[in-house]
Amino acid sequence: MKLLFVIDLHDYQENYTVFKRPSARGIIFTEKNQLALVYSKKEQYYKFPGGGIRPNEDIKTALMREIKEEVGLIVIPDSIIEFGSVIRKQKSDDSAETVFEQENTYFWCKTKNKQVEQELDDYEKEADFILRYVDIEEAIDTNQRYHSENLFDEITIKREMKVLQIIKAYRKDHRI
Repeated sequence: MKLLFVIDLHDYQENYTVFKRPSARGIIFTEKNQLALVYSKKEQYYKFPGGGIRPNEDIKTALMREIKEEVGLIVIPDSIIEFGSVIRKQKSDDSAETVFEQENTYFWCKTKNKQVEQELDDYEKEADFILRYVDIEEAIDTNQRYHSENLFDEITIKREMKVLQIIKAYRKDHRI
C-alpha cells in the first residue's frame, strides 16, 4: 500500500497506550466525473464514505459495509482497487494517556446504479450525513473553508481535503 502522507500531531508522550483504529474509505467517481461523497449538512464539509474496520473484518468487506451504511451505495466487489493510505496519530480526545492511531486506506471503487437506505450511527445522524455528487473542486473549496473548535474534526476534514488534492493531481497526471 502506498503511503500518501502522515499526520502526527506529536501531542502525546511516548509511553502512552496506543489505540489503533484502521479504516477503509471509497473513492467513487460517476460517469460525469463527479465524486460520491458524504456531506454533513450541519457542519458543511465533505468526506469520503467509509469508516472503521471491525475486529476480524476484512478491509474490503468493511469498505463495502461502510459505504452502504453511510451513503446507501452498493460497491461492486471486483471494482475495488487500492489507492493509498494516510496515517494519523494524535492524543486521544476520549482516553487519558492514549494515542489515537488510524490508518485510513483509500480505494477506487464503483457502485451499482441503485441506492438503498442509509444506516447511520448517532454521530452521523447528528452531523446530518447525506450523499452528494460533486465536482472535486467544490469539495476541496468547501473543505478549505471548514473550521471547527473540535481539533479531532478539524484534522479529519483537513486530511480529506489533502486526499482530494492528491486525487485531483493524480487524475490530471494520468489523464483520467
